[in-house]
Amino acid sequence: MPRLAAAFLLVLVLAATCQAAPARLVLHWLPQAQFAGYLVAEEKGFYAKRGVDLTIVPGGPDVNPTHHLAESKAEFATMFLSTAIARSPETDLVHIGQVVHQSALMLVTRKASDIRTLQDLNGRRVGMWGKDFQIQPKALFQRLGIRVQVVEQAPSMDLFMRSGLDAVSAMWYNEYHTLMSYGLDPDDMVTFFFRDLDLNFPEDGLYCLRATWQRDPATARAVVEGTMEGWAYAFAHPEEALDMVIRRMKEYRVKANRAHQRWMLARMRDIILAGEPRPDPELTRSDYERTAAVLVEQGFAATAPGYADFVMDARPGAANTDPIPGTGGHP
Repeated sequence: MPRLAAAFLLVLVLAATCQAAPARLVLHWLPQAQFAGYLVAEEKGFYAKRGVDLTIVPGGPDVNPTHHLAESKAEFATMFLSTAIARSPETDLVHIGQVVHQSALMLVTRKASDIRTLQDLNGRRVGMWGKDFQIQPKALFQRLGIRVQVVEQAPSMDLFMRSGLDAVSAMWYNEYHTLMSYGLDPDDMVTFFFRDLDLNFPEDGLYCLRATWQRDPATARAVVEGTMEGWAYAFAHPEEALDMVIRRMKEYRVKANRAHQRWMLARMRDIILAGEPRPDPELTRSDYERTAAVLVEQGFAATAPGYADFVMDARPGAANTDPIPGTGGHP
């Protein structure tokens, strides 16, 4: 009987897919547990049951999500809020759903280096990734009036482990755990989370071109709703979600370590739920304006769109092209 029910459900999903509108969602990095909710939603049919035949396009070092949108290679994309704000003027992006509410970006030092406070970083060698990841640390150092020697950070943690860097950038769900796999115990490290330093930039969110939103807001809402259901399911069934993630990683020849992916999924739960019972796609005005202000102050963006012009209301039942209620903004 359970097999019969499962077969019937599969038939329903397939039937829905046949009638669904096709769409593509490009990720801003390679498949891993950071994107478990999207992969689960695709495989479990959460997009299809909402009338969207969604194909997930993997990201990577050579994939620019905004270019995919501008060149009609995808209708929807994931990216950090700071990235989207900086690129919005040239591509007319709009925000349709916030996934990650707490920044996972951090600086890590070793206690053996005698760095205990942020002021101890003055004059030290600090590893940083590309431009999008330098906004928070540079804003922090400017605020504290300290100067560091910025070193371009490679994907490997080897330079840090060989004491070639005094501090290294890390994502809590990824590189921090990698350092543990190198043999560092949490007690051996000093961590500085930007979310605790008044630089809590929301990270992974869902975006599309304004023209896409205005043409078909119903599909955009369906993508947001399906994604949130995917994350809720992934958190409720972590091992099943990991099976799907690792299967997709192997499909794209991405190295897959289940223990590392399990850590990543658990940390994604922390920063997505942020103490709430379920994923919430709302981007608050305060989070947006704090992030936008730092971008402009640091020169990473000449200007930033207003909240009401940038953040679309993707809640179920909202009027087709309304921004967040009570804010006015772009029609």
